[in-house]
Amino acid sequence: MTETTITRTGAYRPRPISFLKLHESAGWRLKFYGIAADGEGPRPELVRTAELLVPTALPHPAAHTGGDDPYDIDRYGVGFVVVHEAAGYAFVLYDWWAGENEIHQRIFSALPNRLGAMRPHPTPAIGSARELAVTDFERRAWVRHVLAAPDGADIEAYLAEHFEGEV
Repeated sequence: MTETTITRTGAYRPRPISFLKLHESAGWRLKFYGIAADGEGPRPELVRTAELLVPTALPHPAAHTGGDDPYDIDRYGVGFVVVHEAAGYAFVLYDWWAGENEIHQRIFSALPNRLGAMRPHPTPAIGSARELAVTDFERRAWVRHVLAAPDGADIEAYLAEHFEGEV
């Protein structure tokens, strides 16, 4: 058996993840979260870039009832966005709920000093260990407030629940 070597850029240090706001744009209602390598949160210009890209990054219309095509599934106009100012790149993960229990995602990235060049990320990544903590929280909230809610789906309760923590 060959030993695997993983090159690390430094010791792992937990980073705070904060809820930034509920953002509404282009028919979408999105929970915005922030992460930054320096622990202070993403720069306001990165958050603003993420907001401006919502109409481009997410499908439209935001809410949609699927048709006869099995790949044309329902979506509800709700989701979450992770704005991550990592050490060498700026990332924005756009996630939305569709087909009752599916998370769909698009990731955009840019060099930190070239936010105007933010574009779809060139690899099929799904997120870093820190970003996936938000995804895990959001999955649990969706199950609790939508899929397993005894009185039916409660989108408002889902949108009201936010993650805060260090990962």
